[in-house]
Amino acid sequence: MKPCQVIGVHDDGAAGLTAHAQELLRAADLIIGAPHQLRAVASLLPEQAERRDANGRVATVAAWVEEALRAGRRAVVLATGDPLYFGIAAGLIAALGREHIQVVPTFSSVQLAAARLGLPWQDAKLVSVHAADAGEWAPGARHDHGLAPLARAVARHDLLFCLTSPANDPARIARLLLAAGLGEAFRLDVATRLNAPDEALFADLTPAAVAERTFPTPNVLVLRRIALRPPRPAFGVEDGNYLQRQPEKGLLTKLEVRAVSLAKLRLDPAALVWDIGAGAGTVGLEAAMLCPDGHVYAIEKNPADSANARANARRFGILNYTLVTDRAPAQLETWPDPDAVFIGGSSGELPALITRCLARLKIDGRLVINIVTFENLARATIAVQATGLPWEVLQLSAARSQPILQLHRLAAQNPVWIVVVTKEHS
Repeated sequence: MKPCQVIGVHDDGAAGLTAHAQELLRAADLIIGAPHQLRAVASLLPEQAERRDANGRVATVAAWVEEALRAGRRAVVLATGDPLYFGIAAGLIAALGREHIQVVPTFSSVQLAAARLGLPWQDAKLVSVHAADAGEWAPGARHDHGLAPLARAVARHDLLFCLTSPANDPARIARLLLAAGLGEAFRLDVATRLNAPDEALFADLTPAAVAERTFPTPNVLVLRRIALRPPRPAFGVEDGNYLQRQPEKGLLTKLEVRAVSLAKLRLDPAALVWDIGAGAGTVGLEAAMLCPDGHVYAIEKNPADSANARANARRFGILNYTLVTDRAPAQLETWPDPDAVFIGGSSGELPALITRCLARLKIDGRLVINIVTFENLARATIAVQATGLPWEVLQLSAARSQPILQLHRLAAQNPVWIVVVTKEHS
């Protein structure tokens, strides 16, 4: 059984193909592709070869290919540029096996855009939003928003190449930057209809300018950071760097307690985290920093504290963070199942929250609770013991140096109990 050839093409058709790729097309019995791709290579196709339109039928292409190969027919699937760069080849290999698919790439659209703009791209982050209409992005958007992967990437990278779509176009992405407060931090380049006769470049534009424009399709959007990212450690932000209610009446988990609590959460970079009783956002925001491919869902009942948490997220450029102002357990049912849960405040609902959170927590996930009163410690230990899951309690007492005249002394912080529950397989 001969393998199916997946050949990368651009709108320049035969002119952009190697002699080998042209020969494969001349020998094909079945050619599958979008109408514009079939037109681009029409001069190379045998008159007797069958042509099939793949537009809107991507899910059936693997079945067409399998049927052709079983019948001994030579099948070719056309893709744009490099078929393994956000292309159809990966799905075909997964469905039919690597031995039945041979990829014949041409230049990817990213390579062409980088070449036209003279941009080295070995350090670039590659992102695709070439999918269904994602809708407008705004701070606090959920992890499953169609532009959330792009928002997470923007927060971490200085050069990004983005494959757009008619709905998720450069203007929408520019509006994401503006909404995130990054309108002055980036410049944008748009490379349109690469390798086509009407190819065009629109370079060095501000997000504000791009947000109101339309561009020919298809296009590649390049995002170049021109301003330094605000300095922030991924772990151990000083307490004074967080906005908080003054005098100190807001709920702010101190750095020492925060460090141990985050360590006990045992976070994966792609974790989904719940932060209940977020206060000024300290634990949840540092969890978001530690989970750059994940997302934090936070809830805080006090409007002043939640306003500070949102301001802190913006201050540190954290875009993978969703905060609601409400009293738990309200809205928890709308959140995705978490990999880790932190409870910093419970408003008298601690046993019920423990039960609810453990029911939703994923296997091998952890629940970490900060407690400062004997009564809540008793309630928590009774609730977690009833679950039969492994748990532990540690007491953390820390002291910081303070000046006294020309000398220094230690000033004790309030002791905190940290309850840790691990959800193991039953």
